[in-house]
Amino acid sequence: MKKELSSEQRKGLLDTLKTRFEKNINRHAGIDWVKVKAKLETNSEKLSSLNEMEITGGEPDVVGMDKGTGEYIFYDCSAESPKGRRSLCYDRDAHESRKEFKPENSALDMAAEIGIELLTEEQYRELQQLGNFDLKSSSWVKTPDRIRKLGGAIFCDRRYDTVFLYHNGAESYYAARGFRGSLKV
Repeated sequence: MKKELSSEQRKGLLDTLKTRFEKNINRHAGIDWVKVKAKLETNSEKLSSLNEMEITGGEPDVVGMDKGTGEYIFYDCSAESPKGRRSLCYDRDAHESRKEFKPENSALDMAAEIGIELLTEEQYRELQQLGNFDLKSSSWVKTPDRIRKLGGAIFCDRRYDTVFLYHNGAESYYAARGFRGSLKV
C-alpha cells in the first residue's frame, strides 16, 4: 500500500500537516512544528505512512511527544472514523472465518499495510480529551488477547457526551465502523 512519495507529494503532505497543526494547537501545546517537520523530512517511511493515513481520511495530527524516545505521536483526528478504513472486520482470523460476504480487508491487516497501530482503549480516551470524535461512527480499538481468544473484539465511540467501549464478534463489520491509528515519528 505504501509507496515512496514524490517531492511534490511530500511538499503537499507537509503543507497539509502544517496547516492542521497550526489550526489545532490545543492538541499539541508546547510542540514546535519546525522540529516535527525536521523529523518527518528525515524519515520517508513514516511520511509515507502519514500519507496513507491522510489518503484514507484519517486527518493525522500530532497529539503529543514520547518523553522517553523524543518521538512525536500522531493520531487520526478526523471527526468520524476514517472513511477509507471502514467496513472491516477486526483481524485476519476473523476475516478468514467468514464463509460469505467477506469484507475487503481487516483492521489489523490494513493498519500493518499502512505502517500504523490501532489505538488502544486508553489512547482512544486520550484522543477524546482533545475533541469530540466518532459522534456518528465507531472505531475498532486494540483488543486484549483474552477477549480475542474468545472470538470477540472491542470498539469505541462517543455518544451522549460519553465515550463508550463495546464488544462485537471480531468477524463483524459495519459501514459506520472503521479504525483509528497511531504513529510515532
